[in-house]
Amino acid sequence: MDRTQANSGTRQVSERLRFDEAALTRWVEQHVSGFEGPLTVSQFKGGQSNPTYKLDTPGRSFVLRRKPPGKTLPGAHAVDREYRVLAALGEQGFPVPRVHALCDDEGVIGTAFYVMDMVPGRIIWEASFPGLEQASRAAHFDAMNATLARLHSFDPQAIGLGDYGKATGFVERQVARWSKQYLSDVDAGRVRDMDRLVEWLGKHLPPDSGEARIAHGDFRCDNMIFDPDTPVVRAVLDWELSTLGDPAADFTYHCLMYRMPAGIFTGLAGLDLGTLGIPSEEEYIAAYCRRSGRERIANFDYLIVFNLFRLAAILHGIKGRLARGSASSAHAAEMVKGLEPLAALASSEAGKARL
Repeated sequence: MDRTQANSGTRQVSERLRFDEAALTRWVEQHVSGFEGPLTVSQFKGGQSNPTYKLDTPGRSFVLRRKPPGKTLPGAHAVDREYRVLAALGEQGFPVPRVHALCDDEGVIGTAFYVMDMVPGRIIWEASFPGLEQASRAAHFDAMNATLARLHSFDPQAIGLGDYGKATGFVERQVARWSKQYLSDVDAGRVRDMDRLVEWLGKHLPPDSGEARIAHGDFRCDNMIFDPDTPVVRAVLDWELSTLGDPAADFTYHCLMYRMPAGIFTGLAGLDLGTLGIPSEEEYIAAYCRRSGRERIANFDYLIVFNLFRLAAILHGIKGRLARGSASSAHAAEMVKGLEPLAALASSEAGKARL
């Protein structure tokens, strides 16, 4: 699958995800400053969880994120949490879209939603950053690294997010959450490697780090908008999985790109990084540690296995939504093909982990 082609741009809103556009227009007119219709609605091609729409008017464009219709798992698709973290980080000058209003009245379009600014720029769908020169690739990687380190520098209490999650036990809770989610989604079936990983992760759980920072939960190059001409992150997107958590776990998830081959999400494994101008995994970790004042990333191998498992569990969840008819992306079925290879990769990494 060509991820860039499959995810770039918009399309007509799918039949299942349509809503009363007149009702939305009335609500936006009342709650979004600067809005002047008429309104044209289209659906972004990308996105597997919370459906995302482009709202075009003659003067400007907005973005709407909504909870998907139909049956959802408890605690999932919490657009109110996305809205809250975006609002708090925006006040600190962190690169996120400006949010305008949250609607929890399901009578407007059928589910809760929020409206934010449309940020112009580029989304890079492959971690190899195709089409860029060596120096530009290196600068883009440095920008990603600096952006995540900056996110982890905020004191949650100081920016009004002290109760955004529990301050301790993050990895243990995450292992329990995603293990439970995998085991409970009977519509998606079972995967042998996933069953093994549930046992392995529980058996080798490391001590709690005691750190609590804002964890994005899905920090990848394709969840950022870069400036059209310079290696600058203009906005970080898709905060559905954000919470208070261990920054080392959040950073390690970002580092999965070094372990995954091209074709499974945004992988770099097997590529000549030096020729491409991309820092090695060791260099990238060292840069983050310098920025965050760390000597090393504790429990890195365990966190790699856990994050691969978590990513596979997300694919497993998409498979379940496909079975229930509630997947929000047209290429969900293609993505689910990566479930078993990703679970196998996680199992392999578990076998090599130094604990």
